[in-house]
Amino acid sequence: MESQFSTRFKWVTRAEQYIYSVTAVILVGAAAALIVVGLIETAEITLRGEYLDGLLRLLDRALLVLMVTEIVHTIRTHADHKGLEARPFFIVAIIAAIRRILVITAESAGFFDLTDPKFQAALAELALLAVVIVALAWAMRIIPKAQED
Repeated sequence: MESQFSTRFKWVTRAEQYIYSVTAVILVGAAAALIVVGLIETAEITLRGEYLDGLLRLLDRALLVLMVTEIVHTIRTHADHKGLEARPFFIVAIIAAIRRILVITAESAGFFDLTDPKFQAALAELALLAVVIVALAWAMRIIPKAQED
């Protein structure tokens, strides 16, 4: 009975594989485009003499490409093994938090007034992001141990 069911709905499995493949190709194309756009933006910003902004933009784009790469890896792993792994989601979240830290740091670089509420909010967000990164790294480390037990 089960084999008839799986034979009848084999097209669903093929369709799922096709969807994963198309999604992965789109994401790879997007990552390649992000690299090219990041290099062009960095060159334009650097030619204006804003070296730090150019470097931050390139770093931001590179981290975004790493996030997309981890998502592609997750899709490939899911398609190959028929299961999701937690590790790539932790990596994407950590990279996203690091990207946010870079943005906050770049935006806050011009002012250091400890009494300014904007600066205090930026410091609080940076502290929270640091805690989130540590918690995600800790969770990423203990999850495989919990799965072994």
